[in-house]
Amino acid sequence: MDISKILADEFNIHPPYADNIIKLLDDGNTIPFIARYRKEMTGSCDDQVLRELSERLIYLRNLEKRRQEIKDSITALEKMTEELDRAIDNAGTLAELEDLYRPYRPKRRTRAAIALEKGLRPLADEILKQQIKSGSLEELAKPFIDPEKGVETVEEAISGAKDIIAEDVSDDAKTRKALRAFMNRAGVLVSCADKEENPTYQMYADYSEPVRKIPGYRVLAINRGEKEGALKARIELSDEEALSVLNKAFVKPGSITTESVKESVEDAWKRLIKPSIENEVRNELTEQASEQAIGVFALNLKPLFLSPPVKDKVALGLDPAYRTGCKIAVVDATGKLLETSVIYPTPPQKKVEESEKELKRLITKHKVDVIAIGNGTASKESEIFVAGLIDKLDRKVSYMVVSEAGASVYSASKLAASEFPELDVSLRSAVSIARRLQDPLAELVKIDPKSIGVGQYQHDMPAARLDRALSGVVEDCVNSVGVDVNTASVSLLTYISGLNAAAAKNVVAYREENGKFKSRPELKKVPRLGPKAYEQCAGFLRIPGAKNLLDNTAVHPESYAAAEKLLSLFDLKLDRDADKLGSLKELVNGMGEEKVAIECGIGVPTLRDMILELQKPGRDIRDELPPALLRTDVMDIKDLKPGMVLKGTVRNVIDFGAFVDIGVHQDGLVHISELSDRFVKHPSEVVKVGDIVSVAVLAVDEAKKRISLTMKIQKRELSS
Repeated sequence: MDISKILADEFNIHPPYADNIIKLLDDGNTIPFIARYRKEMTGSCDDQVLRELSERLIYLRNLEKRRQEIKDSITALEKMTEELDRAIDNAGTLAELEDLYRPYRPKRRTRAAIALEKGLRPLADEILKQQIKSGSLEELAKPFIDPEKGVETVEEAISGAKDIIAEDVSDDAKTRKALRAFMNRAGVLVSCADKEENPTYQMYADYSEPVRKIPGYRVLAINRGEKEGALKARIELSDEEALSVLNKAFVKPGSITTESVKESVEDAWKRLIKPSIENEVRNELTEQASEQAIGVFALNLKPLFLSPPVKDKVALGLDPAYRTGCKIAVVDATGKLLETSVIYPTPPQKKVEESEKELKRLITKHKVDVIAIGNGTASKESEIFVAGLIDKLDRKVSYMVVSEAGASVYSASKLAASEFPELDVSLRSAVSIARRLQDPLAELVKIDPKSIGVGQYQHDMPAARLDRALSGVVEDCVNSVGVDVNTASVSLLTYISGLNAAAAKNVVAYREENGKFKSRPELKKVPRLGPKAYEQCAGFLRIPGAKNLLDNTAVHPESYAAAEKLLSLFDLKLDRDADKLGSLKELVNGMGEEKVAIECGIGVPTLRDMILELQKPGRDIRDELPPALLRTDVMDIKDLKPGMVLKGTVRNVIDFGAFVDIGVHQDGLVHISELSDRFVKHPSEVVKVGDIVSVAVLAVDEAKKRISLTMKIQKRELSS
């Protein structure tokens, strides 16, 4: 198997690029490093493509390893043939390989195995040949009666032979492949209530949908219902059509043994093949659904982590509650904790006046600019209270309701305990909520991505696969933004290319012992941070205020000479000509990109990245995104009326639509059919988490707290 060629074909890239990517990965280079600093070698493949290619590379290598194991095993049994060897070489999936290996795999004590021990293989072979035209089956079976072997009668001999034939039919790789394809094409997944109906799974209490059409989220819902004992599910398929496939392959008319073969074939289908293939197809459906769900989760996670920070603002975090009161934490513009408090504006205490007085004191004392309110229990009452207070303030203050998913996980973690050993768990949550508004990326990296709540059925996913995918997304986000090495936490540094947890701790320990890093080369002094780790991490670590301004850019140290050459071509200096650097792209285009790249000894992709960095040293890619939607007023679900047009923030994107926060505590659903006038295959084609969108209210169900929204606003306004 030429793995490089397969990858080149599947990912539509030139074969030399596929070769390079494989070598770069094998040499220990990280995905972010390859994506950013080895574009000439990869054809500028982005991090997502590189991750998918890396996953596929692992699969193909495992396939090749399994292929060799199967060959060795069959060869050791002295049963390898040229035809089988060729079939194994041509198998393109693990399922096909296992089908070919099935007849040779060590088996448990089956009915066929018992019949084989009784010496009934020759009889089974004779019956399956279907060549005898006269006489009787009983006469054919008589010589195999052997009480010592446990064969007392003709009937026992025939029955045992039929068991052997049934297993032979079940083990036939070609037939299994055809029937698996048939079940995928014509099967219907059916679910029904198990015992009594569960309201959660009411939709699936009497449900059916073709296997080839059922969307992943329904597969996962049915699986969960089965797991919880609320549903029973199966795949229905025409036995008659399946048996016609088998009869065509194994039954030959006109023999005295034909009827026995037919019976064996039917037994093989109902007892062996159908249950086995049904399990395989359902596992395949689950695997595909899981991959899709993981993909949606990853898709949602990226914009959430890259949400624009609310920079240079003093923030007050409010963790809402009823009986125990709302926990308050004020942090300065750098996220440093200034003061904590507890207020009781919500039932049962409802100490509104005292709470207003305390909150006003904190806002005035610390010059608070923005309030972050967690969206959990008592969030609505807290939001009404905060909006009412803002109206009475002389100072301009705005607020935003932020998702507190995972905040409790962080606040109870060892990391939070080491950061704030003196604080109660709930007060740590308030700090986290405030910091999430200031710098979502820096705060969210402290939380297990599975706990952040922007996916669907994430707790039903294969844990290792989900962790790998989500960690990859976080890693890509952190490295695409870059971090200030002099302020970054261990949690943030752990996601930097080339740094593991131990190296990240060493970087922080060195910084605490020796003071701020003054240059990138100083990183080489960090214990156990070797040349390879330095190569991988240096370009992603920023040093604001460094003597060499390139240390605060994404230009890699290996390209500093090229950057200086580029500037010298146009008589520019970073520390002198800030006002002229904005025209660097035009200057390069005037001379010709190819010519400039050759002069600088780099490729065109690296040149383009370099120009962007030199034009704006220290830039943050998140600054180019729409800012967070801050509010000063509040609405209630009771205020909503059909036809109202509102602005909202997309909180979650799932297979059947998107949930949008419109400022009434309960997110509204824009169903996939209401996202656009054009056909939408998946909501992610239209929206992503964090998008600010205009929506119109379609319907409101106060009792069930359901809000239906549409983004087809212009069309509806025209029709009305």
